[in-house]
Amino acid sequence: MLWIPGVDEIPLSILAVEEGGLVSVAVKNVGQATKALHEKKEGQIIGLRGPFGNSFSMVKGSVLMVAGGTGTAPLVFLTSRLLPRITKGVFVLGAKTKSELIFMNHLKESFNRTQVRLISSTEDGTCGITGLCTKPVEEILAKETFNIVYTCGPEKMVRKVFELSEGVRTNLEASLERLMRCSIGICGSCTIGKYRVCADGPVFASKQLREVKSEFGSSKRDRTGREIPLD
Repeated sequence: MLWIPGVDEIPLSILAVEEGGLVSVAVKNVGQATKALHEKKEGQIIGLRGPFGNSFSMVKGSVLMVAGGTGTAPLVFLTSRLLPRITKGVFVLGAKTKSELIFMNHLKESFNRTQVRLISSTEDGTCGITGLCTKPVEEILAKETFNIVYTCGPEKMVRKVFELSEGVRTNLEASLERLMRCSIGICGSCTIGKYRVCADGPVFASKQLREVKSEFGSSKRDRTGREIPLD
């Protein structure tokens, strides 16, 4: 949880951890808090709580990773730790347009001389496959088998990846993004079914997602805890 004094506190995924404990996050300028953070200068103060919640499992073997938009950040971190364990891998990176395919060059460099293929897709066709990133995912899962699927991105995209994985009986782990106010499981703003994303997640396995299918990918909670449809 990253605190911008006088503005707000927001949950962010860890992008990287360097030797010496230097932690990086990726911040898209989308609202009041992130705008204020973008305007910060070196040496100015911010606050930090955490880390909270759980993490992805470190599976060996063949893996499929599916990232959409800013959901790429936690999968970049996962990849940095997982690469020595991967015998075969595919990383599908999707966005609305080419300029939003974040960390693509970094991933290309990371996957050089490895067994991991990088596939990009854009909704407007400006880079890679034209359409939603779930399109190549469906084609890949129809032809190849994997030990696990990792995914993070817009929840409707994550729901589709979950359904495709269920169709071929492949285990999946998804990192969900919900409104988080307290980050320690008290306020209930991030609930999905019987789970709290901040405390029980943010990473959920296939078995858990099956239990919350009525909400997963279709609704979320606002700041009052009221259930509202996903955009």
